[in-house]
Amino acid sequence: MTSWAGRTAAEIAAAVREKRVTPREVVAEHLARIELLDARVGAFRTLRATAALAEADEVAARADLAELPLAGVPVAVKDNLAVRGESTRNGTAASPDIPADEDHVTVARLRAAGAVVVGLTNCPELCVFGTTEGVHGTARNPWDTTRTAGGSSGGSAAAVAAGMVPIALGNDGMGSLRIPAANCGLVGLKPGHGVVPAGIGHGDWFGMSENGPLATTVEDARLMFSVLAGTEGAAGGGSEAATGVVRAGEPVTRTVAVSVRSPLMGVTVSRPYADAARAAGELLAGAGHRVRRADPPYPVWLGTTSLAHWTAGTAVDAEGLDPRLLARRTRVHAALGRRFVGSVRGGVRREQLRERFEPFFAEHEVLLTPALARRGPAAAEWHRRGWLRNVLVNTNCSPLTPPWNLTRWPAMAVPFGTLHSGVPGAVQLVGRPGSEAVLLELAGQLEELRPWTRTAPLGGAGEGV
Repeated sequence: MTSWAGRTAAEIAAAVREKRVTPREVVAEHLARIELLDARVGAFRTLRATAALAEADEVAARADLAELPLAGVPVAVKDNLAVRGESTRNGTAASPDIPADEDHVTVARLRAAGAVVVGLTNCPELCVFGTTEGVHGTARNPWDTTRTAGGSSGGSAAAVAAGMVPIALGNDGMGSLRIPAANCGLVGLKPGHGVVPAGIGHGDWFGMSENGPLATTVEDARLMFSVLAGTEGAAGGGSEAATGVVRAGEPVTRTVAVSVRSPLMGVTVSRPYADAARAAGELLAGAGHRVRRADPPYPVWLGTTSLAHWTAGTAVDAEGLDPRLLARRTRVHAALGRRFVGSVRGGVRREQLRERFEPFFAEHEVLLTPALARRGPAAAEWHRRGWLRNVLVNTNCSPLTPPWNLTRWPAMAVPFGTLHSGVPGAVQLVGRPGSEAVLLELAGQLEELRPWTRTAPLGGAGEGV
C-alpha cells in the first residue's frame, strides 16, 4: 500500500489527477497522522476532519479534476485567515468565536486549485511574537519538541515539518513565515508587496504583512506560490514569469552578496548560522554565480524603526478587543505602539530604507544571509512572561528578517545544512521587487546541491545554538 503522508504536494496532485489515488484516501491518511502526532507537536488549533473528508469527495467529483494544480492536496491554514464555516481566533481569547461566512481570498484560491483544508493552525496572540503559544496551544518544533516551532506561523510550519500536511498557508509581518520555516527546516517564501493578496488583520501592518507558502521542497513552494498569486497554469505547471522556471540549457548567472552581519546593533549572529550562509555562498559560486561578501547599508535607526512598526501594527489589530482577555505582553506591546501609529502610517522611514538599499541591490541581484541569529527558544508559556523578556528573546533570535518587511521586498528562508544538535540550519535569500522567481531559482539550486531531509523524525534533538 502506498503511503501518501510525507509525500510532496506535487506528487500527491499528480497521483490524484491521474486517478492513482482518491482525494479522500489522501486526506484520510493525513488526518490519521495528525491524530497520531499533534498531541506532541501542537500544530492545530482546530481540525476539520468530517468537513475535510466531505470536501475531498467534492474535489474527486469535479469535472476539471485533471487540470487542478493542487488536486486533493491537504493544506493547513494559519488561524488569522478566514476559512468558511470556521471561526478565526488569531491566537487570542479576545476574538469572537463566530464562523466565517466566506474564505479569505488566498484560501479560496487554494480550494479552487483542488486543495482540501484539513484545519487551522496555532499562532501567538494577534501574531505578534516569533514563538507560538497561548490560550489555544503551543506549537513545538517537530525536530526537537522541547523547542518552539517559531512564530507567528508556527503551527503551520510544525504541521508541514511533521508531515501532517505537505504544504501550509502562513503570513509574514516581521519574519512570521521565515522564522518558523528556518526553525523547522522548511522553505518559506514572503512575496513582495502586491504579488499575493494580503488582507491580514486591520491594514496588513501598514502593508508589511504578506501571505505565502510553507513547504518541504522548492517545487512545492513554487507550486503553492503560483496558486496564491493567481498565476498557476494547467495541471499545476505555473507561468514561467511567476514561478521562476529556468529551461534546460539556459543557465542564468546571478550576482549574489553574502552578508553575515546582524542588521541590529548589539545583536550578534551565532557561528553555525553564519557558517551556513558562507557555505551556501560558496556552493552558489561553484555553480557559476558571481558571489562576493558585501553588507547592506543598515542604518543605525533600523532597530527603533522596526520596534515602532511592530508595536504600532499590534496597536491597530488590538483596537476593539477586550484588553482583559489579552495577555499582558500583548497589552504592553499595543500600548507602546499606540504612540507610533500616526508617524508609522505615513511611511517616511520605510521609504528612506528602500532608498538606502536600492544602490546595493542595483549592484547585487540577491542578498544571502543567515535566516536566524540562533535557534528558537524553549517551547514554554512565553505568553505568561514579561513583555521585555519576550522582545529580547525575539530580537536575539531573528534580527535578520524585519528589514525586508519594512521595504516590502521578497525574501525567503531555505533549509541549509544541519546544526550540531541535529536540527536543520537555514539561510535567507532577499531580492528586489518582482524577484520571487529568481529567489526560487537559487533556492532550487541550493536544494539540488545540498539536499535536506524533508520531514522531522520527531525525536528529541537536544540542545541547540
